[in-house]
Amino acid sequence: MNLPEPLQQIDRTYVRLNKRKFSYFAGCDYFRLASHPKVLRALDAGMKKFGLNVAASRKTTGNHELYGKLEKSIAQFFGSESALLVSNGYVTNLIVAQSLGGNFSHVLIDEKAHPSLSDAARFFDCPIVRFKHRSAEDLSRVISRIGKSTKPMLLTDGMFSHDGSIAPLKSYLKILPRNSTLLVDDAHGAGTLGKTGKGTREIESVPRNQIIQTITLSKAFGVYGGVILCSRDLREKILGNSGMFVGSTPLPLPLANAALAAIKILQTDKTLRGRLNRNIEFVKRELRKAGLEISSAPSPIIALVPKTDLEAEDLKMRCVKNGIFPSFIKYHGGPENGYFRFALSSEHSRKQLDGLLNAILSSTILRS
Repeated sequence: MNLPEPLQQIDRTYVRLNKRKFSYFAGCDYFRLASHPKVLRALDAGMKKFGLNVAASRKTTGNHELYGKLEKSIAQFFGSESALLVSNGYVTNLIVAQSLGGNFSHVLIDEKAHPSLSDAARFFDCPIVRFKHRSAEDLSRVISRIGKSTKPMLLTDGMFSHDGSIAPLKSYLKILPRNSTLLVDDAHGAGTLGKTGKGTREIESVPRNQIIQTITLSKAFGVYGGVILCSRDLREKILGNSGMFVGSTPLPLPLANAALAAIKILQTDKTLRGRLNRNIEFVKRELRKAGLEISSAPSPIIALVPKTDLEAEDLKMRCVKNGIFPSFIKYHGGPENGYFRFALSSEHSRKQLDGLLNAILSSTILRS
């Protein structure tokens, strides 16, 4: 399978493809911090001050005060007892599982969980049981089958990247045994969901004591790297038990410096989340008014599934006509034959949103 044609990102909400400029409603840089001037200046300053790479594990000679500073800032942002910075978002779940292997009777995993969670499940070294997507009812059935005296670990996305739906964490906690734990991959919810951006846990109003929240800095924060939000006790277990953490080189220092700037922006610029929420509400309201079944969840992802190849081609054509990059993808958790995934940001203009709506509402996908 070949990779898609490379895109040249320009400005903050456009791409260039084959010498033509398109509004870009793909990717997951929800606040466009990847191109924010303050973040770029912090990246440049970090390069000049610290160099590129520590070139060693944090457990040997590669630790640096900047990592501790970033961990403290992230823990404060999310209201977590502790935070551990790792090289990327995908390995956060594997590192947690590697550290806790043998401590649980079963792994219960959403059938549409992110591949990193599916990979992590094997490290827990116990039976793996899948339950129906976002179904508290099916989870209850599974719990009845395996027994309430068990000690399960539940694995789920917080906000699912394929369609923006949100895991019902509050319902899960009511069903699960008291000694169970939830590993929530909140890559897309972190920074995006909730009044203050604390993610799925905040929007579901659930306590942190039974939840391990893993996040990436490459979505809402626009930079790179993974973070495990956890207790001090789990942090110590990871430092002692995870070969993946011990044997890996940490995040390049300029990126850590840029991440600090991004966190500060999201903490201080209250207009960003307001603009994002207004864009989400406007587009979803207009699509629902036209008769499309669009989730009411406050997530920036809109998924449209064409019933036929002709519908898909029609919407692609109308996107191009309206100057919109046609983000038709095949992705884990989504329909096998592909679908359209549009990701809104705080920086899309009303003109761009109108262009997206015109493309969708004039297409045959609305009339099928």
